Amino acid sequence: MTITTRETNHPALTRAEVETFLYDEAALLDEWELDTWLTLFTDDATYQVPCNDDPAGEGDRSLMLIDDDRLRLASRVERLGSRKAHREYPHSNLRHFVSNVRVLGQADDTVQVTCSLLVGRFRANRETWYCGRADYDLVVDGDAIHIRRKRVVLDMTTLRHASDVAIIL
Repeated sequence: MTITTRETNHPALTRAEVETFLYDEAALLDEWELDTWLTLFTDDATYQVPCNDDPAGEGDRSLMLIDDDRLRLASRVERLGSRKAHREYPHSNLRHFVSNVRVLGQADDTVQVTCSLLVGRFRANRETWYCGRADYDLVVDGDAIHIRRKRVVLDMTTLRHASDVAIIL
């Protein structure tokens, strides 16, 4: 799969450009193209999923389901691509739905974005749905867009399914 690059060189991103980027990211995750997906992130990137009971939680003072920097994210991708990830070997069938994309603000090279997210995970005659919001800090670097921060806040009120986050949301 090819990653969409920007059509213009101006620093501002349009909602259409952001939507295309997020749709491309979702397709990479659905197709288990995790090595390519990882290239979307900056070297100083973070990926967080706070616990359901503390959606405003931060990694330095709260329990998090996922709190990865770029190195831990690369390790997660490597593990998910190997047989060591027992919960994901063979891989689940995934479907990411992205909607209600909004560009919240832009400053310097960073664009703040939010969207609604619904992810279906289908494996071993079991289906699990993750519903929530994804917040991004996107960075414009020449013709490319990269993720500096991705934070997924789940709407689910029970931890049973959320504690089984063995996929990338």
